[in-house]
Amino acid sequence: MTSTSTTNTAHAFHGTLIHSTDPTTLEILPNTLLIISPTGKIQSLHPSTNPTDIPTLLAQENHHPETTPLTTLSAAEFLIPGFIDTHTHAPQWSQRGLGRGIPLLTWLEQITFAHESKLADPVYAKQLYRAAVHGSLKQGITTACYYGSRHKDASVILAETCLALGQRALIGRCNMNRHAPHWYVDASAHESVADTVEFIATVKELDASTGLVTPVITPRFAITCDDALLAELGALVRRNPGIPVQTHFNESRGEVDFTRELFPQFANETELYDHFGLLTNRTILAHAIYPQPEELPRLKELDCGVAHCPIPNTTMDEFMVAPVREYLTRGIKVGLGTDCGGGYSSSMLDVMRAAFMVSVAKQTETNGRDAPLSIAESFYLATLGGARVAGLEDRVGRFAPGLEFDACLVRTDAAEGIMAPVEEEDGVEGAFEKFLMTGDDRNIVRVWVQGRQVKGSA
Repeated sequence: MTSTSTTNTAHAFHGTLIHSTDPTTLEILPNTLLIISPTGKIQSLHPSTNPTDIPTLLAQENHHPETTPLTTLSAAEFLIPGFIDTHTHAPQWSQRGLGRGIPLLTWLEQITFAHESKLADPVYAKQLYRAAVHGSLKQGITTACYYGSRHKDASVILAETCLALGQRALIGRCNMNRHAPHWYVDASAHESVADTVEFIATVKELDASTGLVTPVITPRFAITCDDALLAELGALVRRNPGIPVQTHFNESRGEVDFTRELFPQFANETELYDHFGLLTNRTILAHAIYPQPEELPRLKELDCGVAHCPIPNTTMDEFMVAPVREYLTRGIKVGLGTDCGGGYSSSMLDVMRAAFMVSVAKQTETNGRDAPLSIAESFYLATLGGARVAGLEDRVGRFAPGLEFDACLVRTDAAEGIMAPVEEEDGVEGAFEKFLMTGDDRNIVRVWVQGRQVKGSA
């Protein structure tokens, strides 16, 4: 492989590109010339390009062949869009792997809240968040939808860290004014919203130019937010048209039952959040395991997105299977989430594998009605599907002129990896499937966000 560019200069790639165009269509583009503008956007794609034609094609787009760096991919390499993690908790990076086999609400009380409370210390926040963002980028996650802690200042540090390391991110400061320990709860609805307003303003000021980091309104879930807080957050959504919202939704039987006790006036969680104005086309609903049938048409009508998190869903105290096939059949947006640290793995490859296995379990549970996810569908959920959930499908998630270059370079013969060897009869499709099912971060040798390389060397 020959070398490529730095930021702020046009550069080009020639080789195989693989991306999704819809949930069931995996497009493989061999011998494709991809030209990236100095601003990090995809300027053009030229499939089936003969290498001898590259200088002419570059010149036609006002790029001098001798000064425009070109990366020529080997037969063992291909480009894919960067992975999009639609649900993760940056404060929980250090607690991954803890608390297997216990109920969600117990896990929060015994493990999570204590870990998150440590983010009151800005020194610790800088150290932890740098590790979390770096670790996420190492896995090829170019966009992450983060829940921060309830601390405004630490959540700003998370935004600063994403900008410094170059990760695209949606970041929320958690709102929670009840049903948490007294040492980890907002003093009042007013204080909770005031801190959120200040957080939103600060993040917008921090990233006024690149558009990499977006503030998100983040009621942790209805259990930790009283009526007054939910109402004020809904008003904040109305005052900030287009701002994303994220919350946990129909996550466990215990959570669903407790929410019903706290809000008996609502038939279900869709009705609850809709009443407070928190369901929009930019709302990300994490988990969504136990929706009532009557909720689904309204979720589709509101164009909400679902963050499917198969690893934590199956490693708490019960094996919980979200109705992903039902969501896809109804046209509801779905992406994948690592849910660090409820999820023990930060790898989107692991999440895709778990999503497939969980979908097989759903097929069994439904007596064959819900077909398992295909390889194409799993990859779609990790890329373009996640982009749609995050409200970024007009910017990232696939390769097309005008979109931003968020991508991973995959090397199937990485010297240090343990991926299944690619054999001659496998072809590109076989190599791709082997990467998804047996590869790891060592096969993701370079990563770019908005044209800026954030992992690997030339």
